[in-house]
Amino acid sequence: MRDDPTVVGLVEKARHGDAGAWDDLVERYAPLVWAICRRYGLAGADAEDVAACVWLRLVERLDTIREPAALPGWLATTVRRECLALLRSRRRQVLVGDEAGLDTVDDPAFEELLVTEERHIALRAAFGNLPEHCRRLLALLFDDPPAPYAEISSSTGTPVGAIGPTRRRCLDKLRSDPVLAAVAGAERP
Repeated sequence: MRDDPTVVGLVEKARHGDAGAWDDLVERYAPLVWAICRRYGLAGADAEDVAACVWLRLVERLDTIREPAALPGWLATTVRRECLALLRSRRRQVLVGDEAGLDTVDDPAFEELLVTEERHIALRAAFGNLPEHCRRLLALLFDDPPAPYAEISSSTGTPVGAIGPTRRRCLDKLRSDPVLAAVAGAERP
């Protein structure tokens, strides 16, 4: 588990009652919680129930987490357990295979899901750290379908000839963001 200073700082602040840090933790890891719920076939009220239980468990146990950087793994394990508990209580059949296989952290598909969700979380955080003009420009360029340069120019006030170089500078800022760099560095062998 890499030592992500952002996660460690948020956990420490939340432990000391910082409501903003708690909100940041929830915002940062809610996509992971929802993704795991979807993997178990839960949606709507069931997924909301699981998420509420997970955040309650975190409030109850935040002071006992020894390694704050391990929070994503702790959350993922807790979500899986809550999903299984809900499915058992509803006496539903899990059509994804052997239940014991779902309850193991060593499952490569689970690890891949966790890594993918961490990448998405880091990318959203890094994108949010960009200056407003970069966020607007990149959002227009990566829209589906992408906006024409003339429309981007009129919307952002950037001359058509400067859109490409500005895009490059914005992407360079995105790549150099410490949150994204931490995830990218952890993935390199």
